[in-house]
Amino acid sequence: LRPHVATYYAFARAIDDIADDPDTLPQDKIARLNTMDDALLGRNKAPDGALYKATRLRESMLETGVDFAHASDLISAFRQDAVKSRYNSWDELIDYCLRSASPVGRYLLELHGEDKAHFEYSDALCNALQVINHLQDCADDLKSMNRCYLPLDWCASEGAKVEMLREAASPAPLRAVQMRCLEGTEALLRTADKLPSALKSRSLAMESGVIISVAWKLVDKLRHQDPVNRRVELSKPQYIWCGLKGAVQGLL
Repeated sequence: LRPHVATYYAFARAIDDIADDPDTLPQDKIARLNTMDDALLGRNKAPDGALYKATRLRESMLETGVDFAHASDLISAFRQDAVKSRYNSWDELIDYCLRSASPVGRYLLELHGEDKAHFEYSDALCNALQVINHLQDCADDLKSMNRCYLPLDWCASEGAKVEMLREAASPAPLRAVQMRCLEGTEALLRTADKLPSALKSRSLAMESGVIISVAWKLVDKLRHQDPVNRRVELSKPQYIWCGLKGAVQGLL
């Protein structure tokens, strides 16, 4: 299955690069993403350039029988990234995550022949990882793309302003919003904890266990370190420990 996963990753990377290109106008980004969607769904043929990655994924998904929605939903999210830079609520943010992150987990489960009933668990894991990434990159996202994924209603209730992300460190109101995001992430991870034991594939269960272990550790570090002051990430020894711990949990 590894070549199919690599093909899916190459496609996802290509459309993400389109959405994040600071030198391309929003309407041009959407036009390029629409062309990728057309190639994915067989509405045009183009054997070269970025479109090749879409046509190659089309061939892969036809071969494996995986639902095309797991790729088209990503395009939908990246179209949104081209024109939307603020999120009014947690629910609005999770709706975005359900198209920008959840399709990856759903793709992997379906590719491995897992029960679609377990999408609930993989969605929770992928959405948690997306929010963690948003928190890690919160200052850089605003600086480079003028994007902020912190729920604006929580910012308003805590007295935080988006522009606080440009400061050297998070003021108390902004830190309070980050904590609320972490509480929501922990709720997602408690659901995601059920994923490894639900899977038939032992290797996929072990991999899921590792990822869940890493996610929990990152949440803990984000609670104690300010992502505006510096990027919060795991050290190599922490990654190794989480890997061993998660693999054993997934195996058992």
